[in-house]
Amino acid sequence: MIDRQAMADARALEDRLTKPRGALGRLEDIGVHLAGIAGECPPPVPHRAVVAVFAGDHGVVAEGVTPWPQEVTAQMVLNFCAGGAAINVLGRQAGAEVVVVDVGVAAELEPAAGLLSRKVRAGTRNLAVEAAMTDDEVTQAIAVGRDVAAALVDGGAQCLITGDMGIGNTTPSAALIAGYTGRPVPEVTGRGTGIDDAMLARKVAVIEQALVRRRGDLLAEVGGLEIAALAGYLLEARARRVPAIVDGVIACAALLAAADRDPSVVDVCIPGHRSTEPGAGAALEHLGLSPLLDLNLRLGEGTGGVLALHVVRAAALVLNEMATFDSAGVTEKS
Repeated sequence: MIDRQAMADARALEDRLTKPRGALGRLEDIGVHLAGIAGECPPPVPHRAVVAVFAGDHGVVAEGVTPWPQEVTAQMVLNFCAGGAAINVLGRQAGAEVVVVDVGVAAELEPAAGLLSRKVRAGTRNLAVEAAMTDDEVTQAIAVGRDVAAALVDGGAQCLITGDMGIGNTTPSAALIAGYTGRPVPEVTGRGTGIDDAMLARKVAVIEQALVRRRGDLLAEVGGLEIAALAGYLLEARARRVPAIVDGVIACAALLAAADRDPSVVDVCIPGHRSTEPGAGAALEHLGLSPLLDLNLRLGEGTGGVLALHVVRAAALVLNEMATFDSAGVTEKS
C-alpha cells in the first residue's frame, strides 16, 4: 500500500533542500513516510486534523482492577463535550477538532455538542469470567470506527488521531498486548491511573486468568468496545490513505488488533508518543514502530497524539515550503 516511488522522490527532495543531508533527523523520515502514505511528493500538509475519542465501559471493573468508579466514564464524556478536558485544551492549541463517540458507555447519555451516539452495548462483559464481547459486537464496533473515520475524511480531515475514554481500559489493553505479542502479562501490565501494589497484583491475576480462559478471537474475548472501534478507525485510515497518529497504550492495543486483521494498517500509522504504560512500548516494539515523543504521559484521550501533530505538520511543511539549493541559489558543498 505504501508508495515506494513517492518515498524515493521525497528522500531525493529532502537531499536537495538548503541544509546538510539528514540534518533534520527524524523529521525527514516522517516527511518521507507522509509522502508514501499519500502517494505524492511533496505530501499534503495535514492542516485539518481530528481526534476521535471513542468511549466505552468495561465489566472487568467488578474485579477491583481500578480505584475509579465506572460512572467517571460518562462524566468525562460530558467534560469532553463541554471542552474542559486536557484533550480539548491541547486540541485547541494544535488546531485539531475533537469528536466524542459513545460506542459502549454503560450510562445513557443525553445529546450533546460534539457527541456521536453509536452505542453497540452498554459496556463489555467481565472478561475475567466470560468473553467481553461476542464476535458480532466486535464486528459492529469495528464498523463504528470505520464509519466515523470515513465521515471525517469525507468531511475534509487530512489526519486522524486516536482518542479513548473508559474506566478500567488499561486492563483489556494489557490483555490484548500480552496475547498479540506473547509477552508475559506482568511485563506489559502497568498501574494505569496509579494503582497500588495489591491492585496491580490483582490486575495481573485477572488478565492471566482471562487469557487462560480464552476460547475464541482475542479481541472479542478480552478487548473493549472502544478498542475495537479504534481498530476500525485505523483500518479505515489505511483504506483512505490518510495518516493516523496513534496515542497511548489503549490505541497501541487497538493497532495490534487492527494489524492482526490487516498487517498493512501499520503503513499509515505514526506513533505519537511512548506512554509510561509498559504495554505501549512492548506493542510498538512488536510492530517495529518508534514513537515521536517521550514525555512520560499516561493520560490517554489522544493527548500525546495531538502533541505529536505539531511534529507531523512540521515534517510536511519542510517538504512543501523549504527552498532547494537550486531555487535559492545556494552553493552546495563540494
